[in-house]
Amino acid sequence: MRPDTLRLVVRAYRVMAYVTGIVLVVLCFVGIPLQVFANSLGVVHYVGTAHGILYIIYVLIAFVMTRAVGIPIASPKTIIVLLAGTIPVLTFVVERWVTRTSINPALAAAGVAPREHPVLR
Repeated sequence: MRPDTLRLVVRAYRVMAYVTGIVLVVLCFVGIPLQVFANSLGVVHYVGTAHGILYIIYVLIAFVMTRAVGIPIASPKTIIVLLAGTIPVLTFVVERWVTRTSINPALAAAGVAPREHPVLR
């Protein structure tokens, strides 16, 4: 895979991991308590629908990313990456783990300098 394509796939994965994770956190820690304690269905309805759509996009992009960086299809790592968008906060943890163990080595092998995470420098 060309280095610029690899970088684009990795960037798309990171964006979708964070967006999906944020929407799931809002759904679980804001929407569901509002539904249960205030009988308000608005947040759950709209944020839940948004999460469903974003999760489908996340799964597609995450699968492409796992193929691009050379993670085997049926490996536990691929399954963890694909399911990370279903558990609140897990997308953030898995994104950092996959970046350290698979993405950075793949970028280095392609001759692309891995970029440091701006928060974790």
